[in-house]
Amino acid sequence: MKKLLILAILTLLLIISACGDQDDAEGNTDDTNEEEQTEENTDEEENEEEGNEEDASSDGTITYESANGDVEVPANPERVVVLSTFVGNLLSLDVNIVGADSWSMMNPRFDEGLADAEEVSDESLEKILELEPDLIVGLDNINNKDKLEEIAPTVTFEYGSLDHIEQHIEIGKLVNKEDEAVEWTENFQAKAAETGEQIKEEIGEDATVSIIESFDKQLYVYGDNWGRGGEILYKEMDLPMPERVEEEALEPGYFAISTEVLSDFVGDYVVVSTDTDGPASFQETETFQNLDAVQNDRVMEVDLYEFYFNDAMTLDYQLEFFTEQFLEE
Repeated sequence: MKKLLILAILTLLLIISACGDQDDAEGNTDDTNEEEQTEENTDEEENEEEGNEEDASSDGTITYESANGDVEVPANPERVVVLSTFVGNLLSLDVNIVGADSWSMMNPRFDEGLADAEEVSDESLEKILELEPDLIVGLDNINNKDKLEEIAPTVTFEYGSLDHIEQHIEIGKLVNKEDEAVEWTENFQAKAAETGEQIKEEIGEDATVSIIESFDKQLYVYGDNWGRGGEILYKEMDLPMPERVEEEALEPGYFAISTEVLSDFVGDYVVVSTDTDGPASFQETETFQNLDAVQNDRVMEVDLYEFYFNDAMTLDYQLEFFTEQFLEE
């Protein structure tokens, strides 16, 4: 009887011990599961935070201080519509343009950069909306600015309020690429100034240069702030313009003239800008043919659409052109 009692007690102890081991095992499993779950939650939170950081980076904005007040614009604009003038500035900064004005679309120098862009104007609101721009840029005389602002952040500039160098830097600020814009201006100005000195050594310090454009049956001469090469010739290279051009065209930027007074405005060298494939009608006149610059082969003919603007990309081309015309022929 006593032996049976002892055997029962031992059996009971074994059962209790086995249950305890099983509980411990289950408890350890629960603890492991809790630890694994905690790690998974932590990983998910970290991934979510990284995702949020990436979204914030791609969707981030900067504040651009425009002449008309602060404007929140994309930190990295990817779909820009340009309604006037600034296509070459943006292309030189590797900014993607999805819509551009007609004059820019006609510029052969912009063909590659605008290959996938649509021609737009300040009146083609539906078309601009379809392009889904994240930034719109233009001059301050554009129409429908309030409606454009409803489509995307819109920044405008007053033509002539900034010179060609200041304007490029402002465009750089607008698209968050100020450092690249400043670097371009420093390199461009240094190279243009050096080339200007070489040209003056070649043609003489006092040799004058004129810019004449034939457009819509009217002749114009240009100063130093209206494109067509004036900025680089007169400001960056410091080449002199004829006295009559300085009197009439320097302040307003351009001046309309007749064929009869050409000799008063044409200098020792002349840049002729036209929108025709061949000579413009005024070039066939006796007055033009008798000019000293024509008689001595000092006429440089350029495509109006290539020389029209004064943006960074156009200025680079003009520097290359004038270097070749004055120094490499």
